[in-house]
Amino acid sequence: MDRWVGYAFLSMFFAGFTSVIAKLGLLGISGELGLAIRSIFVCFFVLLFAILSVPAQELINVTVKNLAWLGLSSVTTAFSWVFYYKALKGGDVVTVALIDKGSVVVAMFLAWLFLKEHITLRMISGLILIVIGVFVVAKKN
Repeated sequence: MDRWVGYAFLSMFFAGFTSVIAKLGLLGISGELGLAIRSIFVCFFVLLFAILSVPAQELINVTVKNLAWLGLSSVTTAFSWVFYYKALKGGDVVTVALIDKGSVVVAMFLAWLFLKEHITLRMISGLILIVIGVFVVAKKN
């Protein structure tokens, strides 16, 4: 197994914990305040991780293009988190998390469109199952 696959599974594992822990952290406060507090902690831990693992000389490799794309990514991340926390505050963790994971549909389309990534029949089959799962879990009785 490639190392990145292991990282992806670790990401999945921690993301699952994140939703439940966040829901507990939102008790008695707004989603917006909860997100702001969480973001401060995330910023601290990510900076600490970078200080410990990224060689200082790598900073010279950062270009304006890197900054622009990563800056835009931070804007879309912020919107995603704001709406995720609003949904999490009022909804069930499982339903919110699954609908959020429907973002793979958007990611696959955009990766094909802009990055020219190849989409296989296997990927389309998985995508269809994800979409069906989102509708099954999100549907109210």
